[in-house]
Amino acid sequence: MLIEKLKKIKFVITDIDGVLTDGSLHYDANGEAIKTFHVRDGLGIKMLMESGIQVAVLSGRDSPILRKRIADLGIKLFFLGKLEKESACFELMQQAHVSASETAYIGDDSVDLPAFAICGLSFAVNDAPIYVKQQVDHVLNLAGGKGAFREMSDMILAAQNKSAIYNSAKGFLKTVAKMTQ
Repeated sequence: MLIEKLKKIKFVITDIDGVLTDGSLHYDANGEAIKTFHVRDGLGIKMLMESGIQVAVLSGRDSPILRKRIADLGIKLFFLGKLEKESACFELMQQAHVSASETAYIGDDSVDLPAFAICGLSFAVNDAPIYVKQQVDHVLNLAGGKGAFREMSDMILAAQNKSAIYNSAKGFLKTVAKMTQ
């Protein structure tokens, strides 16, 4: 059943804090000072996009750091500072011209539960609370900020027979010139 859902995915929506980061917030007197992103997650995002799978970001927080990372990765669809994720997911799906069954969502906390409920395929990072893990289709082996997004993206690409982009030199070299991490 999971493989069948993975084959249908044309759009991935990801949370940031706790998924693309470890969830830590580093502040100085001026506000949020730094965030740490895993390079493999960034490459996973780029490989999905290069393989024709759209990626969007949906975060309850907004900051210049998040906006910089989104811009660096070339992500065009996003909502920041949006805690109500159900309507945001529907709007992102509409902008991407996909159905719920063609959409995967990856999150880590209670704020993501409404998104899990409406997307065709849902993932939680391994360090999500148990009550969050119980609401998803698949719990990843890796934690947020530690390559969990990449684990999910590899699963999607493999199910769609597009794994050469990450598991062979020839496949990767076809698209490397267009990628950033």
